[in-house]
Amino acid sequence: MMKLTCNDTLYTYDAYHLLKAFYPDEEIEQQVNEEQESQVRIETDRDSCFCVSLAGEKGEIGQMDRSRRKHLVVSALYEKLSKMAGKKLPWGSLTGVRPTKMFMQKLEEGVPDQEILNWIEKEHFVSEEKAELGLAIAKREKELLSRLDYENGYSLYIGIPFCPTTCAYCSFTSYPIAQYLDRMDDYLDALCRELSYIADVSKEKKLNTIYLGGGTPTSLSASRLDRLLTHLEQQFSYEHLLELTVEAGRPDSITREKLEVLRNHGISRISVNPQTMQQKTLDLVGRRHTVEDVVQTFRLARELGFENINMDLIAGLPGEAPEDMEDTLRQIRELHPDSLTVHALAIKRASRLRQEQRSGEGFTGHLLSAEDLTAMIDAAYRCAEEMGLVPYYLYRQKNMAGNFENVGYAEVDKAGIYNILIMEEKQSIIAAGAGASTKIVLPEEVEMPGSKKKKMTNLIRIENVKNVDEYIARIDAVSYTHLRAHETCADL
Repeated sequence: MMKLTCNDTLYTYDAYHLLKAFYPDEEIEQQVNEEQESQVRIETDRDSCFCVSLAGEKGEIGQMDRSRRKHLVVSALYEKLSKMAGKKLPWGSLTGVRPTKMFMQKLEEGVPDQEILNWIEKEHFVSEEKAELGLAIAKREKELLSRLDYENGYSLYIGIPFCPTTCAYCSFTSYPIAQYLDRMDDYLDALCRELSYIADVSKEKKLNTIYLGGGTPTSLSASRLDRLLTHLEQQFSYEHLLELTVEAGRPDSITREKLEVLRNHGISRISVNPQTMQQKTLDLVGRRHTVEDVVQTFRLARELGFENINMDLIAGLPGEAPEDMEDTLRQIRELHPDSLTVHALAIKRASRLRQEQRSGEGFTGHLLSAEDLTAMIDAAYRCAEEMGLVPYYLYRQKNMAGNFENVGYAEVDKAGIYNILIMEEKQSIIAAGAGASTKIVLPEEVEMPGSKKKKMTNLIRIENVKNVDEYIARIDAVSYTHLRAHETCADL
């Protein structure tokens, strides 16, 4: 057990996640004590403690620019933790999930490449390898996003929060499809109603990308998929559409009939996600399909004419060693997907994996060392390179194994534009469905109305209710929220 005390909420997020990155297995109790002299104080159950204190009088420090003060505290904390733990983190003191945004900002300011690398390595302790990766990806993102009209364009996310089963590591909003079969038509009724509202209030904008995610969209029957995609075509103009992705995902949810529906509607990009090609792991984490199912589904999709197929893998799944990842990558190389997304395992609080860790049951003791995870991620990079895939987007998650990252690799002309947009937050993404999250990007920072403190932002978030039954019952209120959000943005 560790106890983290900060004298200002300004430091709590970064301090907590840095501490968790160095000591992932420790339970951390956190609190704020404004009377505390030091900015950060950490106590352990071994009767040891250390503090991070900025030099100078308290009032003088309090008047310092907040972003500068935060940077100094986080940097000092990182250096102390690094010395205490005897190791460095690949992403240094960075705790945010979107490190490429920092590179992108520097590129847009016209800063030379070497200066960007020097800055991120010196100021944030990022390793040379990760700095070069982040910069390379930001440059590719910048080129891809140059095709979009940020001001007049938008993207659409559609959430299907159902799966055949719930994977042990998953914390997304999803429900077992078998429990909701008698409500599927009700859900689609509500979803189509919300999409109609969105189409109406967005009719003056250009729709650039559509992403059908979840959950597992192909949990829907072929006829229901057809109904949803037909409704989209009737309600939205595809004149400016650059990409339409369906995250088919689970092989046990994909059939020839469903793939034919997707092809008939001109779907340009799908995912067939094994996560691993080790049967023992698939069984362990609750994915009720076989390795052979993955192979057959992928080949069926190719046979039906899909030319842009993504596959997802997770490095660090329980019980796997670097040799397992090497074998998985060998099998993936034989299939040769058009893009490959490699995730470092992130154990979320709501996942079954985390719950079993805490209870001392199930998966405890099976998690990898940082060295083994590094070997897995390096192997994935080499595999992608051998297949002619280049890294094009990157993001990180809380509680990520080894403090690593998720990287998307793709053939040069087959990168997923929506994936970049969700990370870089350059264009509004309007979301429909239970648990879906809308992000409306404003052209410039504005003061939020009704805020007790002046809060400047250029991003407005709208969260749909997660519970499926509540979503269905409250669909008119959900749709009205979209309308009011657009009107508010217009006023701002």
